[in-house]
Amino acid sequence: MYMLDVLIVPFRAMKTRYIPLLMIYFAYGASGFSSIAESFWIKKHLTLSATDLVALGVWLTFPWTIKMIFGQMVDSVSIFGSNRKVYVYIGASLIALGTVVMIAIVGNYPVIHEYNTNKLYIIASVITVIGFVIQDVVADTMSTEVVDRTQNQVDIDKELATVQVLARLFLGLAVFIVAGLGGWLLKYYSYETIFKISLFIPILSVIGVTFVKLNHTPVSPLNKSIFLGGLAFALFTVTVGYNDVPYSQEIVFFISLAVVLYMLSSLIKDLPLDAIRYIVSAMIIIFVYRAMPSVGPALQWWEIDVLKFDEPFFGTLSQIGAAVALVGMWISSKYIIEQSITKVLVFLTILGFFLSLPTIGLYYGMHTYLGIDARTVALVDTAVASPFAYISGVLMLTLVAIYAPSGNRGTWFALMASLMNIALSAAGLLTKYLNQWFEVTREVVKNGVVITNANYDNLGILLWIVILSGLIVPLLIIWKFDIKGEK
Repeated sequence: MYMLDVLIVPFRAMKTRYIPLLMIYFAYGASGFSSIAESFWIKKHLTLSATDLVALGVWLTFPWTIKMIFGQMVDSVSIFGSNRKVYVYIGASLIALGTVVMIAIVGNYPVIHEYNTNKLYIIASVITVIGFVIQDVVADTMSTEVVDRTQNQVDIDKELATVQVLARLFLGLAVFIVAGLGGWLLKYYSYETIFKISLFIPILSVIGVTFVKLNHTPVSPLNKSIFLGGLAFALFTVTVGYNDVPYSQEIVFFISLAVVLYMLSSLIKDLPLDAIRYIVSAMIIIFVYRAMPSVGPALQWWEIDVLKFDEPFFGTLSQIGAAVALVGMWISSKYIIEQSITKVLVFLTILGFFLSLPTIGLYYGMHTYLGIDARTVALVDTAVASPFAYISGVLMLTLVAIYAPSGNRGTWFALMASLMNIALSAAGLLTKYLNQWFEVTREVVKNGVVITNANYDNLGILLWIVILSGLIVPLLIIWKFDIKGEK
């Protein structure tokens, strides 16, 4: 009965005025609808290597590291008399534009024949990501402006918390609904059709923002140092990236890390030394935990080519993962938050190692020796492992919340969000290096001629390095910077 109450409380708290805003969160959660189609299309039709794709992923995390700039615009820069809704329209327009470009590329429309397909794909990806970043910033801002401010402060705080819970629930619900759908539909429809269907995502955002009703909020003065400094940094990054400056990603990574750390240091400099030490330890642990490398796209290529996993099966894997993760996150969040942070981090790190072993087993053919179908192993492993990515996310937010300096919590959360996204950039860079050192290739055919042969010989060592580093490095960092995370 208690569990039932926990599950239905958010729905009891639902109010009609929340629904338009929640549609925007739902749209963001549904952004993965075309991801399976995109992965298979890239493998079949683009000549980008695993290293190229990982490097692109690093660039695509950059807009998320400068959310503070977009936040400044939303708070202080009005366009056509609006500093809220107009930005969602802009974001939705960018998402739609990126999707239309993808439709033209995938459908091989004549209008794009004179352009390089790889570059067009990169441009479409960047445009789409910027659209989602803008929408995300505005949605989070508006989530504080749909509540009834005529109540007493206790009820206002309760309603603010309710909106946050509902927003994450709707986002997770969208992930669950579309996770497998995009893969299953590929059994009947083309990649082009899937991308056309995905245009429902910006349409949902536009409908939501059109009908949302917000409390009036005055335009805040522009923080010129953050805004202009951020624009200068963004311009520098685009210039470096566009001109293919050697080590451009590394340059951007270290500069963005230095900028965020400088801002964080100025924020906590007046705190007691013990508090500063705990905060620095927390930041180091968060950063390293999120900066661990992954295998990259080579693992999925191998599963497609060798294990013969097809689009509908990847859809099933995604659906199971999303479903179990949603339930696991919902049920376990309270338990995770109540535990010692160090204890939970160690638990998740060790558990992550053991949950990675079935993938190693598949690569070395252990399922054949045991007489187990590879798809069965993949299904079980996905179902068991999927909640823990969500749980680690909850844990990261818990760490951020515990050490948020009083009076500067909003800025602290924004800066820590940037730091965590920079950590993801570090993970991308490490993944890129590993893919350069241990190259894995899939078969690439151009105009009917094989220009690159498939070679998965290095995948085994790549898997072992990723799995062992993901175990050893976080444990060493936790031991070295043990924050005694008692709550």
